[in-house]
Amino acid sequence: MILIDTGPLVALVDQRDKELHQQVGALVQSLPPPLLTTWPCLTESLYLLGQLSAWAGQARLRTYLASGIVKVHQPEPNEWERAFALMEQYQDTPMDFADASLVALAEQSGIRQILTLDSDFYFYRIHGKEMFEVIALPTA
Repeated sequence: MILIDTGPLVALVDQRDKELHQQVGALVQSLPPPLLTTWPCLTESLYLLGQLSAWAGQARLRTYLASGIVKVHQPEPNEWERAFALMEQYQDTPMDFADASLVALAEQSGIRQILTLDSDFYFYRIHGKEMFEVIALPTA
């Protein structure tokens, strides 16, 4: 399984940046489903899509959930505390709750691959040691 962050979730449905939309869409189609995200990332994505394209964008993201291409992780109780501990640890970056939830999920699940547009995942470490394998968009 591969983790997916807010940026690619939004780019999947937001067509204002056509090149980014097409690149993320093609990349998602090439990856084995399901892609796994967290409730904070889904919430952040729905909020941003609501700002960008109201219900229409949110409804398009819903189709990725309904089809099983994107799955939302049901967190263990300790993952929330771990996310807050990570936010404290990386407060100089700073780390937001959505990113912290993905790092906590990586620690809990052992998943190291992440599809993100956020360069911070090159800096974040799983269990303070392991690097993420960032799945990058193709360069022109």
